Amino acid sequence: QVPLVESGGGLVQAGGSLRLSCAASGSIFSINAMGWYRQAPGKQRELVAVIKKGGTTNYADSVKGRFTISRDNAKNTVYLQMNSLKPEDTAVYYCNTDPHLREYWGQGTQVTVSS
Repeated sequence: QVPLVESGGGLVQAGGSLRLSCAASGSIFSINAMGWYRQAPGKQRELVAVIKKGGTTNYADSVKGRFTISRDNAKNTVYLQMNSLKPEDTAVYYCNTDPHLREYWGQGTQVTVSS
């Protein structure tokens, strides 16, 4: 069983929006803060948004005011609403716990923003 499954990526024009979803097993979701990470070509993976079990959120400066992370505890799902997308947001997006665990990295979902 894959512990974390991301979906919702795609190709969008600059200024557009996408919503990513991450379905997690209940055991992960109930005890951990969850994060969205991204890795652009030639760059290191970076943490862009975190939501703690109690709902507190934090964002990287590069996405603050444009991205919103949320979680649905009943569905064991975490979301990333991405608005006002920029070409520099192009990357593979992953969810994982925060701090991340190597065994939870999944395939990710590709987000491509055209200019």
